[in-house]
Order: sequence, then C-alpha cells, then structure tokens
Amino acid sequence: MSKAARLLESMKANPRGDWTAADVKLLARAHNLEFRQRGTSHGHAVLTNTRGQHLTVPMRKPIKPFYIRRLTELIEEAAT
Repeated sequence: MSKAARLLESMKANPRGDWTAADVKLLARAHNLEFRQRGTSHGHAVLTNTRGQHLTVPMRKPIKPFYIRRLTELIEEAAT
C-alpha cells in the first residue's frame, strides 16, 4: 500500500488528527487534484478534482476535521 493510500485511510478513520498542509499536498498530488495556493503557506488552498468539483481549505495547522472529511469525499467522488 502506498504512502498516499495509507494517509487517505488514516484521514478517513481519524479526521480529527493532527493533519498538516504537507499531508493535503501529498494527497492532492497522488489523486490528481489540482492544487492552487496563493500567498503564504498559511493561506487558503483550492483543490479541484477532474470533475470540476472544488474545495477551499485554510492551511493553518491543525487543519479542521470538516475540511479533512470534505477532502476525502472529493477524492472518492472523483474516483467514481
């Protein structure tokens, strides 16, 4: 199992974990999500899947569970 697959499973199991911007970037890269971030590393990032669905995530640590849940849903929606 790849690192990205393990990370996705961990995020689904525990969205309240101490997830970082690097974790979100790794998942975006692994699942072909477009990742756009303007400004500093603590700004907002916009993730867009191949179906055109998008999610704006504030990249402050820790990333809130709501955004982690939505990120996993965005990845799963793109896969179907």
